[in-house]
Amino acid sequence: MRKKIKENKATLIVLATCLLLFLLCALWANNSNRKDDAGPSDFAEYENGKVLEVLSDNTFQDEVADGGYRGEQMLTVEVTTGRYKGETLLVYNYVGPIYGIPVKAGDGVTIIISTYADGSHQASVYELNRLPGIAVLILLFVLTAVLIGGNKGAKSLFGLLFIVMTLFFILLPSLMKGAPTIPMTFIVCVFVTAFSLTVMSGVNRKTICAFLGTVSGVFAALLFAQIAQGILRIDGLRMEDVEALLQLRNSGMKIGLRGLLTAGIIVSSLGAVMDAAMGLASAISEVHDADPELGLKQLFLSGMNIGKDMVGTMTSTLVLAFLGSSFVLILYLYSLNLGKYQLLNSAYVSTEVISSLASSIGAILSIPITALISARVFSMENIHKGEK
Repeated sequence: MRKKIKENKATLIVLATCLLLFLLCALWANNSNRKDDAGPSDFAEYENGKVLEVLSDNTFQDEVADGGYRGEQMLTVEVTTGRYKGETLLVYNYVGPIYGIPVKAGDGVTIIISTYADGSHQASVYELNRLPGIAVLILLFVLTAVLIGGNKGAKSLFGLLFIVMTLFFILLPSLMKGAPTIPMTFIVCVFVTAFSLTVMSGVNRKTICAFLGTVSGVFAALLFAQIAQGILRIDGLRMEDVEALLQLRNSGMKIGLRGLLTAGIIVSSLGAVMDAAMGLASAISEVHDADPELGLKQLFLSGMNIGKDMVGTMTSTLVLAFLGSSFVLILYLYSLNLGKYQLLNSAYVSTEVISSLASSIGAILSIPITALISARVFSMENIHKGEK
């Protein structure tokens, strides 16, 4: 009982400390020292609205575009947010196969309202308002996690929410302010790991073993990514969509672009490594509880036997996740019938190879590291008993 109270007290202290650090770091990261410049007299705003009536519609399905719509619509839209809330505007909806869709009366839309120096304004449809649908999907996800996972499911959702908030309110603003990309990303991942594992299982030997295994695995992924980049002579400057960030850097923002490839690997590998480390630490804890007399060697071998079954599925999951996220681009490259040397030596293939292999190696190496740490920690009882 006393041990349980001590663990709960330590858990509360760790969680409170993490939340305090989150607030302090978020305030620092989002505090801009730049003075607001007097912007241009013309500006644009994105607001929500409701389609009242479709005045004209010449959209049609294009068979060449796989049934995608083309054309335009003239609508009357009631603005429901922002400075023009309640006003009815004449709005054009321009539709193409890869942007925009036809809408009907009653649909919610997000519109671009352009306001000019003389006070006049006009609007066009940006996209369908998908926020209600997103809210429903998130609710279904939360209900499924809680109904199936119970208390553990609710805790995992809280940990996930904290991770997402930390990435958006601390990591990204910090990188925009010029914080070193790789060290900052690694520190943030260590921070969210400590919070998430504590929320899930409290402060105990199992959590400590999982934490150390996760940090070690993520660091292994980081190290391999850096070595691989040196071998292939490629870095974050060759990643997709980095051109827009390069333009921001040219305008004065000190964003570390070269480390973006490794930073992405650190973040993407965290989930798999944490899952492997926690699963293995829990398994060794159960083995120890079943037979407290087992020593370091026996616990380590038991952990490795369990971990070997995890290696194949983890590696497949990570590699397929990277391939799936770039499936459209892969299909496009395949359609070009590129020569093998042209394709295999492209920057795209190199970055994907580094990303998938580094994340997989981090997850794989976390298994023996976690097994060794857990075996050592849980076998300490027998060592102390022997000394007595």
